[in-house]
Formats: sequence, structure tokens, C-alpha cells
Amino acid sequence: MPAPALRGTVQLPADKSIAHRALLLNAMGEGSAVISLHRPGGDVRSTAAALADLGALRTLTDADDNATAPVRYHVTGGGRARAALPGTDPVTLDCGNAGTLMRLLTGAATTRAGRTVLTGDDSLSARPMERVAEPLRAMGARVTTTDGHAPVTIDGGVPLLPGAHHLRIASAQVLGALVLAAVAADGVTTITTPGPTRDHTERLLTFLGAEVSRTGLTTTVHGPARWECRDIDVPADPSGAAFWLVAGAIHPRADIILPLVGLNPTRVGVIRVLERMGAHIEVIPAELPGPEPAGRLRIRSGPRLRAIELAAPEVADVIDELPVLAIAMAAAEGTSTLTGAGELRVKESDRIALTVAGLRAIGVDAHELPDGWRITGSPVRTTSSSGSATVATGGDHRIAMAFAIADLVGVGTLDCDVDDPACADISYPGFFDDLGSLL
Repeated sequence: MPAPALRGTVQLPADKSIAHRALLLNAMGEGSAVISLHRPGGDVRSTAAALADLGALRTLTDADDNATAPVRYHVTGGGRARAALPGTDPVTLDCGNAGTLMRLLTGAATTRAGRTVLTGDDSLSARPMERVAEPLRAMGARVTTTDGHAPVTIDGGVPLLPGAHHLRIASAQVLGALVLAAVAADGVTTITTPGPTRDHTERLLTFLGAEVSRTGLTTTVHGPARWECRDIDVPADPSGAAFWLVAGAIHPRADIILPLVGLNPTRVGVIRVLERMGAHIEVIPAELPGPEPAGRLRIRSGPRLRAIELAAPEVADVIDELPVLAIAMAAAEGTSTLTGAGELRVKESDRIALTVAGLRAIGVDAHELPDGWRITGSPVRTTSSSGSATVATGGDHRIAMAFAIADLVGVGTLDCDVDDPACADISYPGFFDDLGSLL
């Protein structure tokens, strides 16, 4: 049901892309550090649990989903002469639903002396892992998958070979996995992607003291690398901010403030896209301990959004935000198109199919394309509809939150519910509490 107004300040959960890396890379360093982050979701807690199973992490302070104080993890690294995860005994680590964790850990586990087996839930176990395993094997790593999926077995302690690698897909997760293996190789490794990717791994390694750089689409790693652990405050998640930015850009009476959001240039594509659609977003830079830029965002109501065409390579910068951007498209004037986003079909769900099906269920003119969608927008409602629809999420957190925003701002001809609101906790614990706080 459309809300009469949206006003308030939302302390978002920590950026999980940065949180995974801050925890994992410190576990490969020498010494110890404290990682502070707000409201870690299920994926980040899976990383913390995996590192605790390796003996690398203990929780200093915890908090509930709505706490204003951060969670603090103490991480002890396994690196000495070169970067390495701790331990030599065989271990099985449960990655839960965290695809970033499983892929990064596949590379990082090559630095351990013992066998590491990575498992996950049913959704994660259906996601492709040969895209990581194959290039790691080309480096000399012993990595096996189960019919191309998890469980993944890594037998560490094998010297890795430096060299030049050309990835078939532009994936920060695959790139990051190779970088975390290459830090233990003797020599220079270069990894080139076919398109732009997030640079969180390179930024963090440079901050820690490793000789890693990116020029254009090529990342260069000088190994063997070692580094000292360092304290890091993880900024708020710009992907989480996207839900409130879209809500504020659509709703006719909105004023929402989002403090200390990560402003990495490879992650603020959603701001650029919404501004192209006509939204007015205020950005005020702020400082946090760590390698990532951050700032306060403020979104206020404005004129009706304009339709947009999104295609590769711009899609790479908004791949996680596309489901909620579909909600913006459904409220915009004109017909919007998305192409070049085939990667959405192998996320936690087939996000193309579920997004289009959900929009059609609430009365939006939406059509599925092989690698995207076409959506014709209509003005939002300011009152509840006479009927409602239940949208299937497929257990996908981003689908659930996107359609919660659709209902909040009156997109479509019908009010909507989502069939699995609890799945939002994977990346955004307390999402529905934050939604309620703005009413």
C-alpha cells in the first residue's frame, strides 16, 4: 500500500563486498586487526563463521539487526613470509548463500597448506564455479568442483605459477579469486577482464601494503606478497542505499538521509543512472578508516523520472541494483530497456525472469529479453488498490526488497506482498524495520 510520505535517516548495513574482503584479506596477513561494521547480513556472517572455523576470527562485540553500534570482529592472520590463510588440517567451510565468499575463498584457500572443502546452501550450490576453478588450475592450483558447482575442494600447499590470464567474463569475484591466489606466486601475474569490474580487492590490498595495481582492464600482482593486518571501518552498502534512493526518487513526498555510504566509483552507478532519469541526489563526502571513499546521501522528491536505456558496459556497475532499478523504470515516463545483463540469470535466482514476472503480476507493462527487459512506465498510485498480488521471490533478497519498494511507492495497478520477506536478511537485516521507520 503506498505510503503517505517517506522521511527519516537510515543507518544502512555495511557493504558486504567490502566486508568479505576486509575480513578475508586480514586473515591472510600478519598480526591482527579489528574490523568494524554495522548490521552484517547473513552473507557477511557466513564469512565470519568460516574464518572462525579456521581459527582466524573472534567476535568482540555483536549487535542486533537494528543496533546503531557496530559489530566488531578481531581477525588474526595466517601470513608470515607470504600471505596465507591459517591452518594445515583438512577443513570444511560452509559459505551459506554467499557467492562472493565462496569464489574469493576458492582463490584464498590455495594459500593454505591443507585441504579445504567449500559447501553452500541449495541456491549457492547451483551457481557456476568452473569460471573460478578453471583459471586457478591454469596457475597450477589443485581445485575440483562437483559437476561444475559446489562442493569445491582445494588442495593447498602447491606452488602457483605467475603468468598472464584473460578472463572470459567481467566478474570482480572471479578476478578477486585469482588475485588472492596470485599473491602467493613467485613473480608477476596479470589478469585482464573483458569489461569493467569493481576494484575493492585491489584497493584493499594496496591499503594493506601489497604491490597490486590496476591499469585499464588489467590487474597486476607482484608476488609473493605479504602484509600487516590493519583496522578497517566498513562503509554502508551502496546496494542497500539503492532501495531508498529509488523510493525517494519516485515518491512525491520523500526526504531520506543515508549516512556514511560507500562511494567507490565502481559502485555508484546507481546514482549516475537515477540522476540520468531525473533524480536529484545530494552527496556529501566523509572520512572513514580504510581504503574506500564514503559520504552522506540525501534523496528528495522531484519531477517524475524519465525512461532510460541501459546496456553493457554500464550494466556491470549496477548489476546488483538492477531489480530495484526496474521499479524506477516502471514509474518512469516512457519505455526503458535493459540489455547486456545476462549475468542476472545466474545470480541467487534468475533475476530477469523473476523481476519481469513480478512486474507483470502487479500490472506493469514489462517484457523479458534474453539478456534484460523492456518496461513501459506509468504514474504511481497514491492510494491502495482494490486488489493485491503476491510476488514470487525465489528466495532472492534483492527481488524481495525491490518489490517491497514497489508496494511502498505505489508502482503498478495492484498492491503487492512478497512470498518470502525473511530472505532480505541475507544482505540487509532489518530492512522491513527501516522501511517502517520512514513512514
